[in-house]
Amino acid sequence: MSADAIEFTPLQATPLAPPAPAELERLNDVTVEVSVEIGRTRMTLGDALALGPGSVIGLHRLAGEPVDLLVNGRVIARGEVVVLDEEFGLRVTDVTGNRALGATAELGADPQPELPAETVVDAVAFEPPADVQAA
Repeated sequence: MSADAIEFTPLQATPLAPPAPAELERLNDVTVEVSVEIGRTRMTLGDALALGPGSVIGLHRLAGEPVDLLVNGRVIARGEVVVLDEEFGLRVTDVTGNRALGATAELGADPQPELPAETVVDAVAFEPPADVQAA
């Protein structure tokens, strides 16, 4: 068997025109999952299994620091938690641009944006409930 070299023509980037407003209106009724994330942490499985009522998990995010607004698991904005008639709400203070969301169109790109370093930590401090003996 002999292997012949194959030549490929380089691909050219084609600029896409922004969608017309009428095209985007079709998406107005699409339901998405919206969530607010106050922080993240990492812990061992043993630490997670040891959690119980009264456990406190350190998130290393200061009180009053903006929280993340996620749509379908992607950060799209940040804001501050507010209370509206005894229910929590979010006042949006910063909308994340497409640049920060990552280039998801690129092959192999991670669709989840990198969160700031302070939201992911390697250790967690928690206190077991008073009726549980520490190991």
